[in-house]
Amino acid sequence: MDTSSSRNGGRRAKYTTVSIPVTLYNRIKQLIEGTGFTSVSQFVTYVLREIVADMERERLESEEVSEEERKRIIERLKRLGYL
Repeated sequence: MDTSSSRNGGRRAKYTTVSIPVTLYNRIKQLIEGTGFTSVSQFVTYVLREIVADMERERLESEEVSEEERKRIIERLKRLGYL
């Protein structure tokens, strides 16, 4: 894995290189012109953070027990003599 370090707000942040097709890179470069993004890497990092956060949130929500499931679990525990 190709990694590098950079100062980031007083702490060292490690980076790795990710390859994307040149055509996509050029499309992103045009897309971010005139925005607050200063580089394709900055934009891609922002987008990936958003996607990862959404996926993590969805995973947590899917792992939560619904009220109906909770009631079934309680009933089963009662039948087994644990409650």
